[in-house]
Amino acid sequence: MTEAPDRLLLRLEWRIVRRLDGRLQGDYRTPRRGMGLDLHGLRPYAEGDDARHIDWNATARLDEPQVREFNEDRELTTWLVLDRSASMVVGRPGRAKQDVLVELALILARLLGRSGNRVGAILYDTGTTRIVPPGAGRGQALRIGRELHRGPDNRAAATTDLAAMLDTVASLARRCLVVVISDFIGTGEWQRPLFRLSHRNEVVALRIVDGADDALPEAGLIVVEDAETGEQILLDSADPWFRARFHDGVEDRGEQLRSGMRRAGVRLHRVDTESDLVETLLEVIAETRRKRG
Repeated sequence: MTEAPDRLLLRLEWRIVRRLDGRLQGDYRTPRRGMGLDLHGLRPYAEGDDARHIDWNATARLDEPQVREFNEDRELTTWLVLDRSASMVVGRPGRAKQDVLVELALILARLLGRSGNRVGAILYDTGTTRIVPPGAGRGQALRIGRELHRGPDNRAAATTDLAAMLDTVASLARRCLVVVISDFIGTGEWQRPLFRLSHRNEVVALRIVDGADDALPEAGLIVVEDAETGEQILLDSADPWFRARFHDGVEDRGEQLRSGMRRAGVRLHRVDTESDLVETLLEVIAETRRKRG
């Protein structure tokens, strides 16, 4: 992230946030019952209920007092889980996976941090966690942007521990919206902590993908470096057997990720580094509304 956070946020507000303005507001419903405008249903009257909530039409039909229940309005707290590991540098200059992550984080912080709602962030570098406590408003989006502008504390030669990343947010989030933004390239038994996280929170996963992640150029002998560990290996990229194995490995990794997310009840969305973020986020919003409906 080379552009100053305040300038980048201003540019995103003009280019993207204005087009999305209003699309995310009011689109959250808590499972708690109480006062509100969103009718949940009816139940039999119990001693102590407010008589103002009696539905007299339903009472007449059922010949038993019925009380209206509403979904309770409350402020929304969102946690952004931001993968800052070494593999996120993949991509062309100015549009690498880490650049897309920064833009998504600022857009979501700006949109979700309105109307008293709070947004916090967990930045997971390789082996290091930084936390921005939840806050509201444009100033909070800038705080998250400044933390991202700092860059990672290190690039240790170790793969991203996805389980540790999810465990960290699971220890902080209760009845929150959790948005995990990552390329999900890493190690660790992440399915179990994902189940724990999704049990008490609504979780959305945004998988950032660059064409270089899954493509192997047919260029003969090449040296390939693991973006996470720095390990290098010499291979023949034109070898049909190796290309087939590489393709199968990519497909298998993607299917394991998708099936694990499905089992945990987590929506997984693909975000290509060259995609239009407005259209991508509109698709995410639309699918979220369908799932809730």
